[in-house]
Parts: sequence; C-alpha cells; structure tokens
Amino acid sequence: MKIPLAGVIGSPIAHSRSPALHTYWLKTLGISGHYIPMDIGSDDLTDVIKMLPKMGFVGVNITVPHKEAVMDLADLITDRAALIGSANTLIFRKDGKIHADNTDSYGFIQNLRQKAPDWNPKAGPAALLGAGGAARSVIAALLEVGVPEILISNRTRLRAEKLRDDFGNRLKVVDWVQAGNMLEDAATVVNTTALGMVGKPELRVPLDGLQRGALVTDLVYAPLRTHLLNEAEKAGCQTVDGLGMLLHQAVPAFERWFGVRPEVTDEVRAAVLR
Repeated sequence: MKIPLAGVIGSPIAHSRSPALHTYWLKTLGISGHYIPMDIGSDDLTDVIKMLPKMGFVGVNITVPHKEAVMDLADLITDRAALIGSANTLIFRKDGKIHADNTDSYGFIQNLRQKAPDWNPKAGPAALLGAGGAARSVIAALLEVGVPEILISNRTRLRAEKLRDDFGNRLKVVDWVQAGNMLEDAATVVNTTALGMVGKPELRVPLDGLQRGALVTDLVYAPLRTHLLNEAEKAGCQTVDGLGMLLHQAVPAFERWFGVRPEVTDEVRAAVLR
C-alpha cells in the first residue's frame, strides 16, 4: 500500500501555512500520509504535475503564480473553477485524469459563517477592495449567497472593469480615489489586496465611512489583526480575520485526497499560527 502524498506547489512557497495545517490533520486523524511544500517555477510546472501521480501523489494545492496555468493541464474542471478562472486544488484520480477545482470561494464563505454566524449577505451591498485573482473567488462567492450588489475598487480601474464584464451588472466599479466613499453604503466590506500585509504598503483607503454593524473581513492574515480590522472594530463593525479562509478552503481538498473530512477548530488555528 503506497503512503498517500499531497502538497502545495508555488513559487515562493516557504511562507505557506498549508503544510502545518494538513500535517496537523493527518496526525490528529491518524492517517499515514505526507503533505510537502514544493517550490516549482513556471518552466517546470507541466513536467512536475505529470510526474506526481506516478510518485504516489493523490493531489496538490496550487498557489501563486500557477493558479491560472494549471487549468490548461486539467482533464476535468469544476464549474466553480471555470467561473473563477483558476484552480487551487488538483485531484489525481485513479483513472489517470487530473481534476481541477477551486475551493477558495467555499473557504471564504465558510470562514464568515463560522466567525459571524448572524451575517446576512442580503442585508446590503458589499464593498470590495482589489481586483486580482483572490477578488474573483470572493465575487463568485458573494454573488452565489445573494449579495444584491458589489461595489469594487482597484488601483488599476481597468482590472475592476474586466471583472464587471466577466461577472455582470451586479458589480459597480468605483474609482480608487473614491474607494472610501463606497464603504458608506456597504453591509459587507472585503479587502482582497495584499495591502496591509507584512512587508507590503499599508492600505491607505479612508475608513471613516465604515458603518456600525457592517461585517468587515481582510484576506490578509499576516498580521492577523490588520489596520483595516482594528479600525473596523473601533467603528463598531463585526470583524473576521483572513486565516479562516485558508483553513476552510483546505477542508474539501483534504477530504478528496485522504477520504476523511477534517474540522476547522480553535486547536487547528493555534497549530497553524505556531
């Protein structure tokens, strides 16, 4: 019996929390398997992915910068991966086919439902900062749970307009200089940019428009409490940090690979933060 292997492919990859997460689950659930970080450049991606199933891999997570590129290597693509336009999970099936999925939108919503159980997505518009790959997952998730309108702002307006073209007229594009104003109407606020992350510039959007009772979440989880979340808390908003999205997106992948559905608990959070 081969020991099942899984892992995460990206470049760089040393910062990834996924190995700590999956290793914790493997250990506590008593599964003899391993989860390995692999720093693979774009030139070697195709060769590596074709070789992995022969080495005993049951699947891999995919992170920056390969999430779009792996779509071309898959035999089967889920509807949600097709809608988002990228994959973060590959499943190597027994029949030799590569199955691509995107569990980021699932992880995003599950994190909000766990940490803010009374959140009502239909309560009003959502304001979204950023228009990169993460924004696509968040938009797909918010539209699916019934957010009536998404106001989106990005430093490069063109990228936000592309998302509106792709996802339809429930998206309204707002100039970056006006980004602070869109918070005044928002029942849900999401930062999908890397601004505020360790080693990146701060998020400089004015936050005085935040409404008391709004739900504010930041996909950045290093630091766990970002400037946005601190200011939102002071303004009387409900806040949810970004670590839970990482934890919850891993659940369906782990279940597909290892046959057991793990749970996201406080112990898991603590293990990953260590």
